[in-house]
Amino acid sequence: MIASLQGPGRQTMSIQFHDTLQGRKVPFEPLIEGEVTMYLCGPTVYNYAHIGNARPAVVFDLLARLLRRSYRLTFARNITDVDDKINAASIESGKPIDEITARYIKAYNDDMGALGVSPPDIEPRATEHIGEMITMIEKLVLKGFAYEAEGHVLFDVSSNTDYGSLSKRDLREMIAGARVEVAPYKKAAHDFVLWKPSTPELPGWDSPWGRGRPGWHIECSAMAEKHLGETIDIHAGGRDLVFPHHENEMAQSCCAHDGAPFARYWLHNGFLSMDQTKMSKSLGNVLLVHDLIKTIPGEVIRLALLGAHYKQPLDWSAETIEAARRMLDRLYGAVQGIEVSAAARAAAEVPQDLIAALEDDLNSPKAMAAFFSLAKELNKATDDDVRETLAAQMYASGELMGLLGNDPDEWFAGHVEGDLSSDEIEVLIEKRNVAKAERDFEAADAIRNQLSDAGVSIQDGRDGTSWRRS
Repeated sequence: MIASLQGPGRQTMSIQFHDTLQGRKVPFEPLIEGEVTMYLCGPTVYNYAHIGNARPAVVFDLLARLLRRSYRLTFARNITDVDDKINAASIESGKPIDEITARYIKAYNDDMGALGVSPPDIEPRATEHIGEMITMIEKLVLKGFAYEAEGHVLFDVSSNTDYGSLSKRDLREMIAGARVEVAPYKKAAHDFVLWKPSTPELPGWDSPWGRGRPGWHIECSAMAEKHLGETIDIHAGGRDLVFPHHENEMAQSCCAHDGAPFARYWLHNGFLSMDQTKMSKSLGNVLLVHDLIKTIPGEVIRLALLGAHYKQPLDWSAETIEAARRMLDRLYGAVQGIEVSAAARAAAEVPQDLIAALEDDLNSPKAMAAFFSLAKELNKATDDDVRETLAAQMYASGELMGLLGNDPDEWFAGHVEGDLSSDEIEVLIEKRNVAKAERDFEAADAIRNQLSDAGVSIQDGRDGTSWRRS
């Protein structure tokens, strides 16, 4: 049975996703009817999240919102709180590892919350699942897929005939091009670490192979099995994780579970660039969400991240932000001044074409086009009851998309457009009112033009002059 979303008066529509493993768009069918399990690789908490880290969080938050319309979703997004980068940050700062991870776990969740990302159902931490990791490693060793060498345990890539099927690479290509650690204790350069020894100053846990800590890849496999089962419905993440992280996850999980599929569907979002340039620390163009939200509304950042189809590359620039800001102004402008009762909100349904766009491989640009068609219809409506119904549909659509979460008046009052703050706009409007009263229409028109050039539209009414950004 193909998964579908159904509601009063709605046609059954199948959900389709582009599955990385199959390399094509396929109908979505969960393992258990009516239930969905989804795992998203979360942050390694040694610093603030950059805008590239935020894209999968926002994209797959939208997917979770869509799935929750009709399924009982269990959504896990992990925290990697044991990692060499965290160890390095501790040494560099002189602060304890626990202090560093606690700080950046809170920062990540706060920053993603500012972008409208809802908390996952489960947020497993690697350090809380060491026992499960050791158990999985023991299984792999027992089954002949892993081996011990000089206190390390490594996955024997040559033992897994399907290795490379997710990333569409063969072993020769991986040996030549992958950045792998060449060590004398490895049977082959492409074998990857499941467990490694820890020196006294580093975090470590007792294990059958001595005191040590897990490799990165085994963490997600163990946490996914613990909370979602041996086979999960959806595994999601950025395209940069396809190889080696997700390839290695899939290999070790399938081998540990006697060939059972690790994930039924693999979804990956595209890369994010900065002004057509790859984002990197060496170029100094890494933008932290923690800094961006100080000057840019979280909804603007969210909409900018949804501005391109999730599979496609997304270029981040001042123009990207400005376009998203103006799009939100149009949405808020459509509902501004319309009172919507609780009953109307409860009865409102998201337009079918918006839902259809999201069901078609989470096509957020097409969904936003449907959203704007609804706003256009609302702007043309004159009957109060019709306007209330359409506004209620706008808010229902916003709830699904993670937008329109602010009061419209507060939205516009809180903006700064160019060099004009809301207070400066009010001063100019008052000056225009004085000029009109003195019949100096040339001055009044000049002020209107000044506001228009700054992206502010004004409207004269019986109760005075109102304004909004156009």
